[in-house]
Amino acid sequence: MATRKPAPPAYVCTECGWTTAKWVGRCGECQQWGTVQEQAAQTGILRRIGPTAPTAERAARPITQITTQDAPRRSSGVGEFDRVLGGGIVPGAAILLSGEPGVGKSTLLLEVAAQAARGGRRVLYASAEESPGQVRLRAERTGALHDELYLASETDLATILGHIDEVKPQLVIVDSVQTVSSSLIDGAAGQPSQVREVAATLIRIAKDRDLPIIIVGHVTKDGQVAGPRVLEHLVDVVCHFEGDRQTSLRFIRALKNRFGPTDEVGCFEMTGDGIAEVPDPSGLFLSQGATEPGTCVAISLEGRRALPVEVQALTVPSNAPNPRRIVHGVDSSRVAMVLAILERRANIKTSTLDVYVSTVGGVRFTEPAADLAIAIAVAGSIQQFSVPRTVAAVGELSLAGEIRPVTQAAQRRSEAARLGYEQVVDDRSKTLRAALGDVRARNTSRRSDHDVPPF
Repeated sequence: MATRKPAPPAYVCTECGWTTAKWVGRCGECQQWGTVQEQAAQTGILRRIGPTAPTAERAARPITQITTQDAPRRSSGVGEFDRVLGGGIVPGAAILLSGEPGVGKSTLLLEVAAQAARGGRRVLYASAEESPGQVRLRAERTGALHDELYLASETDLATILGHIDEVKPQLVIVDSVQTVSSSLIDGAAGQPSQVREVAATLIRIAKDRDLPIIIVGHVTKDGQVAGPRVLEHLVDVVCHFEGDRQTSLRFIRALKNRFGPTDEVGCFEMTGDGIAEVPDPSGLFLSQGATEPGTCVAISLEGRRALPVEVQALTVPSNAPNPRRIVHGVDSSRVAMVLAILERRANIKTSTLDVYVSTVGGVRFTEPAADLAIAIAVAGSIQQFSVPRTVAAVGELSLAGEIRPVTQAAQRRSEAARLGYEQVVDDRSKTLRAALGDVRARNTSRRSDHDVPPF
């Protein structure tokens, strides 16, 4: 009787699922390095046991008989975090929070844990990166001490699950998934197989017990969540915490949300006492002094929130064959395009000038709606006219010098009116030349009426 030869081992990419008969260093489908691993042998248990009959609660029903009911939510105690989540934390939700090192992820989640504990919920904070003493020092500094906030410093998944059984929390925070390992999987913590196993186990606990779990995730040098892509598919909500280390402003936005919209943005400010919410950040991106030539206010849109952002430009004569183009907070390619449009369509020479363009407050304003404000600021710096404090500009420029409408223009105009802007220069001016003429005329009229230097 001939014996059956064992099937050769199969190797699977942990990122995209591509299979191959032999190990390779680079996936042939997604071109990622080091993601091809050996797949466990098939045991055939399901074939021997056969299908399992579903219970009455899990029986398939017509979709018309399924009731539509919003998932109950509980506030995290941090309003800006609730805004991004869609109103609060849903029981059984698995939330992934990513961000660069040092941006403030642990500080934010410690504040969330403290606010939930003050609200009467028991919270387990499992820190796999810091000792209990380090977390306690931060909690003292930020005022996050509470008897219902339990702290554990563990890197073993089984021990963390034991803490969950013992403490019986109503909210679990794991910081971070890349530093926790499972003894059931070979390899060190942070490897794709370990990250996948740890995340799958935590999510299974969340669903079985209706226990919300917030998982912290590291990012790679290009800003993507570290580990296998399946991590983002498994969780219910993916949030990204971002900010510039040179400024205290922080933004949190949802990249995926099964329970709410993904166009909300939360705003925070890092202070010496921890992290503070900024419910109305309108005044953070405006200069406080008198208006000078080369400034213009634009209305940016962060999610559903409209924010005024001041764009500043400075031009200096240059004898260099290639004048400088230094930008900060705006898109450098769009600035180069705006300069070409100014020279070609508005007869404002920029090719012999060093041009510096920046935003106030360190905010990034890269959407096309900034084109008109950049053009007015650069033109004002060259021709020495200033834009009054009551004027804002919103519009995208075409290569023909026309002003195109932008998304959610009505919301931007209403926010500008709420903040006291009397005029919004937008696509109603039709062309860049006409918009510049309107701003100059308003500046001249204001000077003659009040007999004061322009703003």
